[in-house]
Amino acid sequence: VQLVESGGGLVQPGGSLRLSCATSGFTFSMNWIHWVRQAPGKGLDWVSSIYTGDGETDSADSVKGRFTIYRDNTKNMVYLQMDSLKSEDTALYYCAKPTPYSKYDFAYWGQGTQVTVSS
Repeated sequence: VQLVESGGGLVQPGGSLRLSCATSGFTFSMNWIHWVRQAPGKGLDWVSSIYTGDGETDSADSVKGRFTIYRDNTKNMVYLQMDSLKSEDTALYYCAKPTPYSKYDFAYWGQGTQVTVSS
């Protein structure tokens, strides 16, 4: 299993970024894929998830209405569109996959992509 994130960067408050998670090494459909972040000096913070089979999504209250998770099953990709970014969104963002038949038992992680929201 491989998960490779990209798309992070420096953006001003109120700006937008789109993160990408390229996946390989497993059957893309019928899996949960998550975005999890870690701010400097803090613990892991679950952001959003998508079931690649039917597209069911779920997001943390802190990002609802601002972040959108979606997938492209033809490319085995998961994306996180982040709009109206705030300074508190600054973090290292990881793509994560749980063990088979689980939703939150994260077993596989990418290397992360840094998002910095600052003026």
